[in-house]
Amino acid sequence: MNVTELARRLGITPSKLRQIIPQLGFDIGAKAIKIDQKMAQVIIDKLSDSKTREKYLDGKVETNAASAVFIGRKEKSEENAQTKSIKIPEKIMVKELAKRMGLPVTVLIAELMHNGVMASINQDIDFETAAIIAEDMGFIASRSEEYFDHNIDDSTKKILKEVRINGIARPPVIVVMGHVDHGKTKLLDAVRETNIVDSEAGGITQHIGAYQVDKDSRSLTFIDTPGHEAFSAMRSRGAQVADIAILVVAADDGVRPQTIEAISHIKQAELPFIVAINKIDKPEANVEKIKSDLANIDLTPEDWGGKTITVPISAKEKINISDLLDTLFLVADMHQDEIVANPKDKALGTIIESNIDIGQGPVATVLIQNGTLKLGDYVRIGDFLSKVRVMKNWKGEKVSEAVPSMPISILGLKNVPQVGDILHVIQDKREIRQSKRSKDKRNYQSGRALSGQTKKQVEDDHSEERKNIKIILKADVLGSIGAILESLEKIKNEDEDINIQIVKRGLGNITEKDVEQAAGQDAYLIGFGVGVSREAGNLAASANIDIRLFTVIYDLLNMLKKEADRIRGIKKVQFLIGKLKILVIFRTEKKIQIVGGEVIEGKIISNSLCRIIRGNEILGETKAIEIESGKEKVKEVDLSQQCGVKIAGNVEARQGDIIEFYHEEEINNKSAVSS
Repeated sequence: MNVTELARRLGITPSKLRQIIPQLGFDIGAKAIKIDQKMAQVIIDKLSDSKTREKYLDGKVETNAASAVFIGRKEKSEENAQTKSIKIPEKIMVKELAKRMGLPVTVLIAELMHNGVMASINQDIDFETAAIIAEDMGFIASRSEEYFDHNIDDSTKKILKEVRINGIARPPVIVVMGHVDHGKTKLLDAVRETNIVDSEAGGITQHIGAYQVDKDSRSLTFIDTPGHEAFSAMRSRGAQVADIAILVVAADDGVRPQTIEAISHIKQAELPFIVAINKIDKPEANVEKIKSDLANIDLTPEDWGGKTITVPISAKEKINISDLLDTLFLVADMHQDEIVANPKDKALGTIIESNIDIGQGPVATVLIQNGTLKLGDYVRIGDFLSKVRVMKNWKGEKVSEAVPSMPISILGLKNVPQVGDILHVIQDKREIRQSKRSKDKRNYQSGRALSGQTKKQVEDDHSEERKNIKIILKADVLGSIGAILESLEKIKNEDEDINIQIVKRGLGNITEKDVEQAAGQDAYLIGFGVGVSREAGNLAASANIDIRLFTVIYDLLNMLKKEADRIRGIKKVQFLIGKLKILVIFRTEKKIQIVGGEVIEGKIISNSLCRIIRGNEILGETKAIEIESGKEKVKEVDLSQQCGVKIAGNVEARQGDIIEFYHEEEINNKSAVSS
């Protein structure tokens, strides 16, 4: 956990937290950015006690000799920082942070290096890192709700500002968000009347797309964003270019973690939104309960006296879809002064997705935000210049121009742009020539930067403190690579002993060169949503290189977690707690059963992991989520006593089955052997 995150949970400043930690008996170091999860929980528990909290938070903190120097420096910094406050977004480029702090970028990079953070002038760092560095340099840092986009230069910002004043109405751009399996893809499917759900691996939308629908002579542009937590980075990008959000909540479920996460993205982007209460066709649907859940998180529905617009729908049965579209138009009309563009301007757009097509080369999906893009235009996307030779609309039809809010694919680009890059049309011939000349210079500098990065990786390889998992990653689209990297960061943060290292990443099928590099670097060769060329497959077989192919990101992450456990010498061991024989089945619902039985061995404990056994066969795993004895909820029941148990899982138990209750522990084999 980051120090700033722990401070936020405790409701204090990071500098105050750093003063308190030594007094609580812990030493994390004066420059530490992260804190061990277990230590963080102990600190939270200690400061939950009113007397302890009063002593350390309301009273004067006593300092010992070891921490006096550090605390004195921090207090002095805070005194100097009374007039120095700085707002920092979730991610910020190093040179932009230096600009906001009014410091030479070399000074900031030196401070980052002093704190163990190796970052270049154009590299992004997260809020937690930036905030700690800023506070160490005498600033008071606070989180900004802005989406800081270093791709947008001052001239672009000026154009967008002028458009707000002089623009005309354009179709609103809609983003659909919500918890997994609540029906986002089904809703989009119902809107455009095509079925892509069955082709999505694991029922999850794997990358962003965009398309338009027409109703009553008006248009809406929809951005299709991924569904699981692992794809939060792409979902955030979707929120940056949207005008209105649809928050999908299942009527048979309720507000879930990803619902809260989606609401956070929507609020950060300051988007007006509609709550679509989906799956009202199901017998267990309870619309009023969903409205109550929304009210509990300060989203009180309009018909309850609040301001949150709700529309009950069934995406599967296409119930009230037309009403939902009408409501979107109504919300758009309420914000008509903001949903504008000037089609006469030079085109300006955002890259929604990019990939390499075998027959057509680099392909980018672009949402035009202002102006009109035409065939033959020269465009600058990120650091590269290309000519628009082929454009297709979301139906795959070739078009000669693209107007504001229109999603199009540009084919035949010279390079693969990054998701989130800004597209500019360049008309000045001198600027075109200058961009072409500077391209070679940028490529040379990129090669030098990569060379330095490779040297750093080689140094890491010889580190004795951390064990490396090297990966060569090939994926279908850049959005998938970004989502995988985001998820790998979580694994790195959870396990400081393992260093997951991407030694190479790219788009397209796995090739012979990939196999050769995997063999030379002893790396895992992983493909996500891609295939393997025949030559690469033959070479891998002869070289005994294992190629791992995935279409669902969670399978990939689970494989890496297991490999990390294997390297650390850790395995999970199950310990039996007790057994219960089922005497009667009281109720069977979707994934839930309530059974009655007698404890025939040991004891049983609530919230334990369980397995259902019939005869000598293990049917599957469940969890005991509740135990009742004598009409009261209890934590455990002893041998020979009878009770009722509510179990959750996909296994249906029968009378006479045995439920084994157990818990798991991680055992370090290497430690056990050495001792």
